[in-house]
Amino acid sequence: MRPPQWIPAWLLLLHGCATARLPQAANARTDIRDCSTDPPYLPPTATDTTARVAALRGAMRALGAQAYVVPATDAHMSEYISARDARLGWLTGFSGSAGTGVVTQDKAALWTDSRYWTQAERQLDCNWDLQRTTWIESIVIWILEAVPVGGNISLDPFLFSIDTWNSYRQALQGSGRILLPIETNLVDQVWGDQRPAAASSEIYSLPEEFTGSSWQEKVARIRQEMEQHVRHPTAVLLSGLEETAWLFNLRGDDIPYNPVFYSYTLLTNTSISLFVGEQRLTAAARSSLRAACPGPLCVELREYGRAAEHLRQYVQGNVTVWLGTEYTTYGLYSLIPQEKLLEDSYSPVMLAKAVKNTREQDLLRAAHVRDAVAVIQYLLWLEKTVPLGEVDEFSGAQRMDALRQAQEHSRGPSFQSISASGLNAALAHYSPSNGSSRKLSVDEMYLADTGGQYLDGTTDITRTVHWGTPTPFQKEAYTRVLMGSIDLFRLVFPPNTAGRVIESFARRPLWDVGLNYGHGTGHGIGNFLSVHEWPVGFQSNNVPLTAGMFTSIEPGYYQDGEFGIRIEDIALVVEAQTEHQSGENPFLTFEVVSLVPYDRNLIDISLLSPEQVRYLNTYYESIRARVGQELQRQQLQEEYDWLQRSTEPFPLGTAAATTGTGTTGALALATLLSALLPGLQA
Repeated sequence: MRPPQWIPAWLLLLHGCATARLPQAANARTDIRDCSTDPPYLPPTATDTTARVAALRGAMRALGAQAYVVPATDAHMSEYISARDARLGWLTGFSGSAGTGVVTQDKAALWTDSRYWTQAERQLDCNWDLQRTTWIESIVIWILEAVPVGGNISLDPFLFSIDTWNSYRQALQGSGRILLPIETNLVDQVWGDQRPAAASSEIYSLPEEFTGSSWQEKVARIRQEMEQHVRHPTAVLLSGLEETAWLFNLRGDDIPYNPVFYSYTLLTNTSISLFVGEQRLTAAARSSLRAACPGPLCVELREYGRAAEHLRQYVQGNVTVWLGTEYTTYGLYSLIPQEKLLEDSYSPVMLAKAVKNTREQDLLRAAHVRDAVAVIQYLLWLEKTVPLGEVDEFSGAQRMDALRQAQEHSRGPSFQSISASGLNAALAHYSPSNGSSRKLSVDEMYLADTGGQYLDGTTDITRTVHWGTPTPFQKEAYTRVLMGSIDLFRLVFPPNTAGRVIESFARRPLWDVGLNYGHGTGHGIGNFLSVHEWPVGFQSNNVPLTAGMFTSIEPGYYQDGEFGIRIEDIALVVEAQTEHQSGENPFLTFEVVSLVPYDRNLIDISLLSPEQVRYLNTYYESIRARVGQELQRQQLQEEYDWLQRSTEPFPLGTAAATTGTGTTGALALATLLSALLPGLQA
């Protein structure tokens, strides 16, 4: 899946350049709003927000709030949010995943990035101005023009990260305006009984065979880290939903595509408090958590809504609270006196979760074998049905989801499938709908970015195919994307290397000819948790790569208005087998666990170096051995035969020479890496 948008500024600029010129509808008046006419024109996709905005302004007047800021987040800084937390979506009608709204008594505006500009123009009514940026500085400039000196800007502190809150505070410093926290969320207040109900589904224990270690062992490990820390914190506060789910081997269904549940945890040296809807826990889950009561491994179950109150009481004592700032809201953070805080970007639980033990690695490998079966079934089905004109993007996505669902241990998709044909594949985060879905054609490229949730792991894979005759440029672009993947897979690098240092190896074959892509190169992935698992990946705020981490590697190329290419595989960071070893820790490399062949029709073998061809052939041998066996076990003979054809070894004789622009040889890799060595420490 295309990595999330918190990426370096230079990539944001590139991404904006790549996507700003979206293809226009045949008649823009029927596709997007036009607020310059009288009366304004609104497409049927727009939402009338007049009553909602008026109600919010009334609530603001009652509290003396002159501007109110509404983010697109929840109280746990989750990437995906539930319908109950979609406050910005309800207030504005805009359903994009990233944005900020600001309402004053006479103005309202929405800020979002280039991925969503066209979508916003389709969904907003004329109560809202669209601001085509996400920079907080831009939001503050707008606020300063709308709010007079002496006025206040109000926010719900439990919906803003610490960094975001501080950014607003710093930007407003010296302006004569006040940043005013209001703990009663005003959108919730005016949403009233129309707001979706709170989650009520079961919270259950993950079966033991699908866990890497018991929750008691995990707690003991975190307590040991607390004891060994130079500041000897007395407690760890967990706000990220993945953290609590992983720590206690519990899963839920509170957020689409993510098996998590609303919760907080306060883990101290001698006690454990889990803030959750206790009545939602299955009997087995409750029994597991309460088996050692009373005692240091007794989990005290407390109401979810009492977390802030409990924390406020706890910090009255002689304590030190350790937390990760990336997933803690300013509301909770502000309850803890500074002298009692121990801050890191990520909590010790988040870091422990990122490094999979041997058992967890085996579970994720097994999930990817079965997932490969479903993807191969889908690719074969497409080969047979697309020429008949029977498949569109939406029905294709439905077929892919159904094939995964039939696999053992499946728990549904890990995100909304990206099924994109032709020009739609060049649009960021495109997902088809039943009413506006493009037909798949043998004359166009097709991109399928899909993933599954299984009890033993989460998957995410992208394959781009063409069933007809691709243009020479399409073949070259695809091959160079593949070359970038291979070069990063093959890379051997020093321990403690930050992903941002080496991600350019995935770009170099594209850079050689003046091409690029405007998104990140990869993200972490969980064991039946989130498809985007932080803090692993290739972004500036990711931690150094360590053996046991799983990450996607997904370079691409997007020709605006024509086609899009992305190749995505999940890879495990492993110790490299090198002739020599410098230092105590071995060098690292990647083991690819996604096991689906690439489209031979799009590969220009003459561009690949002999080393790249050898890698590809070895990878195909692994696919044959592991997935071929599973296809036979499931008695899928037609798919097995397809796999044998698709993984025929490539001849070495037609590969490019070991010099020239078509290859990144060992010398070139070493030269570039040595130039980057000063930045190896994250």
